[in-house]
Amino acid sequence: MNDKEVIKDDETQEEVVQEEKKKPKKKSEKQKMLEEIDELKLENFRLSEKALRAIADAENYKKRIQHEREIEKKYSNQYLIEELIPMLDQFRIVVNTEVENEALKNYLIGFKMINDSLFNILEADGLKVIDAVGKKFDPKYHFATETIKDESMEKGIIISQTQSGYMYKDRIIRPAMVVVNEWSDENGNNK
Repeated sequence: MNDKEVIKDDETQEEVVQEEKKKPKKKSEKQKMLEEIDELKLENFRLSEKALRAIADAENYKKRIQHEREIEKKYSNQYLIEELIPMLDQFRIVVNTEVENEALKNYLIGFKMINDSLFNILEADGLKVIDAVGKKFDPKYHFATETIKDESMEKGIIISQTQSGYMYKDRIIRPAMVVVNEWSDENGNNK
């Protein structure tokens, strides 16, 4: 062997070592399996999280729909009652009218019985008249159409009612139209 051949052998060995460094080391079969198991566990965890979220969303949707159905059922007659209220008001005005004619009085007694029966049926379903006269003004239940200044009465008290207000169960269908006593100490002093 001469020097050139030895140098070539050294160069060849270096090239082989360099190429082996460049090549990724082959993983053992066991390491590959362990990595694959870890990846599968992670994927399984992600999928189970998605499934749990989907189940929770479905349950929430189901509860929301059930709640909406209960509300619809509870207030199912509200539209009909809202349509009947103007007729109830007219009926109440007619049956409370004072007349002299005996025949007409008898008719009004019959109409009053019908009015009372109708109102009792609606009350049984949840309709309530908003009590206003003599009560403290509450903007949730009352609508002030006028104010009067009477210092002999407490401030903010409802003096009279111009139109009945109604509630259906816990909803206000129409606020009571009222006249409220509003005054201040300056009112009498031209201020």
